[in-house]
Amino acid sequence: MSDGRRPSTQDARLEGVFGGPLDELHERAVSPGASPALVRALELRVFLALAEAQVVRVRDRVHAAMAPDTELDSLSSDALRFDAEWTEAALAARSGYRTALDKLLAAMPPPAVRPLAAPAPIRPVAVSSSLPPVRAGAGGGAAARGG
Repeated sequence: MSDGRRPSTQDARLEGVFGGPLDELHERAVSPGASPALVRALELRVFLALAEAQVVRVRDRVHAAMAPDTELDSLSSDALRFDAEWTEAALAARSGYRTALDKLLAAMPPPAVRPLAAPAPIRPVAVSSSLPPVRAGAGGGAAARGG
């Protein structure tokens, strides 16, 4: 799985904020006129997903090392210290990327999805004439001239 498609804990949030599934958001991000907020949010999402994968990898390694059926002779305090340091670094990176994503979304809100506006109603136009109004019964028409 490529880093761009690796799941993150913020996927549902990004889908909600930007109004579409991740695959669609990735397509929109590479299209002309893409929202800078969307492009940057997806970049941060990749970094976040990678940091979260590192946390999971170390967590699983520690769980495997400490499993009840593991031989006690295979335990290494040096390895566990290293895993603790690795976990601390991965959690700090994850926290930093989540904070950066929060700040980005607050500073650069995505464009609002607007429904199509209904066309403006057609309003009657007042018509005026420079000719004087015709009086009822006036014999100025074609019938009065005999023709």
